[in-house]
Amino acid sequence: MATSKIEWTESTWNPVTGCTKISPGCQNCYAERMANRLQAMGQNNYKDGFLIRLHPQTFQLPLSWKKSQMIFVNSMSDLFHTEVPLEYISMIFEVMQKAHWHTFQILTKRAERLLELGKNLPWSFNIWMGVSVENADYKYRIDLLKQSPAFIKFISFEPLIAPVGEVDLSGIDWVIVGGESGPKSRELKPEWAIELRDQCLSQNVPFFFKQWGGFNKKKNGRILEGRTWEEVPEVCCAVL
Repeated sequence: MATSKIEWTESTWNPVTGCTKISPGCQNCYAERMANRLQAMGQNNYKDGFLIRLHPQTFQLPLSWKKSQMIFVNSMSDLFHTEVPLEYISMIFEVMQKAHWHTFQILTKRAERLLELGKNLPWSFNIWMGVSVENADYKYRIDLLKQSPAFIKFISFEPLIAPVGEVDLSGIDWVIVGGESGPKSRELKPEWAIELRDQCLSQNVPFFFKQWGGFNKKKNGRILEGRTWEEVPEVCCAVL
């Protein structure tokens, strides 16, 4: 089991590793930094660094984790990358269906491919599907997510590097907001996060504020206007 420090999940599962940059949110990719570090440490799954690699030997891991938990799928990649075949994605979905006592969280920036392939995948209620949106130019990913067959849909505005503006959250079950962390991290301005928080409140969508980010993200914390925000979809209570 790979226990995660990511605030909105509990564990990670990486049947795919590696990725390529496609939009401004990818500029300072934490997964790329981690992959290069693991490569230097001699970790076999990262012997090729951040190149796309498939790891079918990991398929049985969630089935061996008997305690139900939230599992972030491919924290070190993007499941809907064009180099990941539909057949392989389908096998991952079949494992998630079998491991029905877990909740699986998938995030993609490749919403176009999600829409293209989604109708061919075996969805179940324990598979949550999300898209990443870093600024207003990529709000279209939300519309593509809404058209997918996923039962539970969420948005991760992380790293939020510019204001997003008005967002139609109809059909969306959860919103996560967070700033960029690590070297050369870009600023998250409070008004950007507050604007999204207020829209979640007005549209009755659970809101989760992950972090302010920055080089020392722990010091900067995750308090937004005097409190932490850790709302999650109510369906999680029936799954966990």
